[in-house]
Amino acid sequence: MTEIAPFVFRLKTAVFFGEGAISQLPQICREYRAAKILILTDRGIRQSGLVDDMEKLLATTGFSTVIFDEVESEPGLETVRRAAEFAGEQGCGLVVALGGGSSIDTAKVLRVLVDYGGDPRDYAGVNKVPGELTVPLVAVPTTAGTGSEVSPAAVLSDWERRAKIAVNSPHLAPGVALVDPRLTVSCPPPVTAASGMDALGHAIEALVSNLAQPVTDALTLRAIGTIGSSLGRAVTDGHDIGARTGMALGSLLAGMAFAQTRLGLAHSLAAVLGVQAHVNHGTAVGLFLSHVMEYNAVARPEKFRAIAEALGQRVESLNPEEAALVGARAVRRLQEDIGLPLRLRDVGVDEEVTDDLVRDVLGHVMINLNPRRPTAEDVIRLWRKAW
Repeated sequence: MTEIAPFVFRLKTAVFFGEGAISQLPQICREYRAAKILILTDRGIRQSGLVDDMEKLLATTGFSTVIFDEVESEPGLETVRRAAEFAGEQGCGLVVALGGGSSIDTAKVLRVLVDYGGDPRDYAGVNKVPGELTVPLVAVPTTAGTGSEVSPAAVLSDWERRAKIAVNSPHLAPGVALVDPRLTVSCPPPVTAASGMDALGHAIEALVSNLAQPVTDALTLRAIGTIGSSLGRAVTDGHDIGARTGMALGSLLAGMAFAQTRLGLAHSLAAVLGVQAHVNHGTAVGLFLSHVMEYNAVARPEKFRAIAEALGQRVESLNPEEAALVGARAVRRLQEDIGLPLRLRDVGVDEEVTDDLVRDVLGHVMINLNPRRPTAEDVIRLWRKAW
């Protein structure tokens, strides 16, 4: 048996998973004993009727609710500031984040500002949050992609400086995640596709991360197989509850894993593309993922063979290096099948690779966790290949 190195696995969040999980919300709110509940969401979710349904459900608790629905995709720092000010003025004792990663990440950081003041930039980095947060958070995802409902990190857009900032602290993790696949049924096909590709990227990069460990290996391999068999069906028929359940589970497992391992080069490239060209995060991950897999394959051939097998590819007759490339091609085919763009040129990005772009990629917080340490030449080559 291969020697197993010591490891630590932390999960602060209590997870309620499955159809009907949302019905647990009133009891959870009673346990927190919050006099006023803030529902944090975006306007699209509010228009879908999910917020109205949640208000009716919470009416049984006797607690009052207020709504902040100004969260945008790739939320900016000003949105977090406004949300924190609103929560403080209203005296909210509990936040329920209803939506995708944008709403959940906004909710995480607004609680820091309510307790400790300052600006979101003050807490960028690892372990910059001074202590426990007094306002609990219940995360209710309506997409299957970010895994933010179980992660201790939040990613925000600093549009003024054209950069992403990440706040990473165990204090950020939601106290409870209610993962109900039925809440994702209204998610439109393009969002389903992009968020699903993000989840697949989480699973793959967590599996090959320098911080990977046996528990995360098990979680990510199950996530890759589940996403691979569910994503196409969920995009084609959003009412396929089996596919929606598979995607919700795959995203959750990947989120549990990368909360321990963090991510790698594909997400570093995607983060820079997102602020440089305002490309949706999941779409950006997809544009780089297969190319980064090919680049990283030499460093983790056996794990990339396992990725190919998890995606249903027959690789038993191939050597590890050949099998690794089969997995990358399978990801690219899936990307094409669900209608995501395959090239940077397809989303209006220039072929030119500026010095600033290379610097930002190489300076990204997750670069050190990639199984290969890229050079400036590697970044340029990968960008042009993706183009």
